[in-house]
Amino acid sequence: MMNRRRFLAAGFALTPLAAALSACGRAGNWPEGMRPIVWDRDTCVRCSMVISDRRFAAEACGGPNNTVFKFDDIGCAMVWLRDKAKDHPWLAEPATRLWVADLSSQGNDVTWLDARAARYVGKTSPMGYNFGASAHDQPGAMDFQTMREHVLIKEK
Repeated sequence: MMNRRRFLAAGFALTPLAAALSACGRAGNWPEGMRPIVWDRDTCVRCSMVISDRRFAAEACGGPNNTVFKFDDIGCAMVWLRDKAKDHPWLAEPATRLWVADLSSQGNDVTWLDARAARYVGKTSPMGYNFGASAHDQPGAMDFQTMREHVLIKEK
């Protein structure tokens, strides 16, 4: 009888700890389906630069296996998506998700936007494509397609 009481007491005492530890795996504002970026450790699939500036990171996810590709700059994402379209035809499908960090994100509290719905403003970025994403329209901001065209022209 005493062992059972100790067991139950220990279980109740450890419940808050277990809850706190389970939350560690999903810390942050990661949208449904997005795989967390391990800051200062994950690298951009295009340029191999470590992803550290949280204001410019991007991620693509899709295909039959929900394959994930991470980027340090939305410009890297645009060029890579163009260059890999033949290898991964699902990249052009509407179901493929593409997220970009909101330029106004502070510290580790990153707000993620649907890259296709975001507005883009000129801002010095890690790889020099110089676009930052915003959820709101601003003077001089452009839509996704216009930003993409500017990046791809620059890359020619």
